[in-house]
Amino acid sequence: MKRSLRFYILMVLAAALLTVSAFADTGPKAQLKVLVKNAPEEPYYLDLLEKGDYQGHTYGSGDGDDTYSGLDWSYSEEEIAALDSELLDALRAAVPEGWHACTAQGTNGVPMWGDLIGSDAGGVRLHSFRYHGVPDTYRIILVTKSGESWVSGVLHRATLQSSATVDWAARIANAPSPAMAYALQFLCTLLPTLLIEGVLLFLFGYRSKKSWYSFLLVNLITQGGFSVYLAVSVLQNGANAWMTIFFYLPIEIVITLVELLLYRRLLTEKSKARAAVYAITANVCSAAFGLWLIDPLWHFLVTIS
Repeated sequence: MKRSLRFYILMVLAAALLTVSAFADTGPKAQLKVLVKNAPEEPYYLDLLEKGDYQGHTYGSGDGDDTYSGLDWSYSEEEIAALDSELLDALRAAVPEGWHACTAQGTNGVPMWGDLIGSDAGGVRLHSFRYHGVPDTYRIILVTKSGESWVSGVLHRATLQSSATVDWAARIANAPSPAMAYALQFLCTLLPTLLIEGVLLFLFGYRSKKSWYSFLLVNLITQGGFSVYLAVSVLQNGANAWMTIFFYLPIEIVITLVELLLYRRLLTEKSKARAAVYAITANVCSAAFGLWLIDPLWHFLVTIS
């Protein structure tokens, strides 16, 4: 075996270890970004509401000492102490009957990290809610320091990564259409894939236009198929992250096998063996590092959409 090929095989093994490590805890997780246009000029808190009364949840020993609220998951002890207790009480008091506040109170099942305060994002404020406890069906509540409160209608999260827009001046909230949500999620998987796999294509010595055209075509096909697969699985099983972990891994294996066959046929600039090793390395690297790029990329796409 040539030394160069042995080197590429070692790259495959290293990338595979990274992928396993990435999926150990940073696998696909739910994410909901809420943009607030014409935000209140005074301090306010914004939270998600989930149907049902808050029952509390205990993790660990189950003896009551490990009971966590949504604030415990979302903020450090110092940050919780710095929160406005009166505003928190006003938010909890404004929660309609039959619902509970996911951050100001907590989730009844798996936890969620919430952002009551939000951050500036190009003229709007952006609140982030993430992890497995983000509800599929939700409402948005906003309460200001002066005592104004508002609760949106019922909204639905169509994709694992989703967004909603609140216009405080008009007192309305909208979620993007399913088509727009899936288009943004497609970009969120395609762009990191093109970046990571494109760098590796160059490092593997592919320089010709034919190789790069083949690379773009193959990724448009496989990532497009991946987006359709996610859309169908969400329609059948909901947008929860536990489902996506089990559905994500098999499709990544399928994509790797498909690209292995296609690249062996289309990347003729080098040997078939190198094309095969590139296909495996590129896919395991994009699966691993792409997970780390999803959050900042999704944040950016939501702020400009």
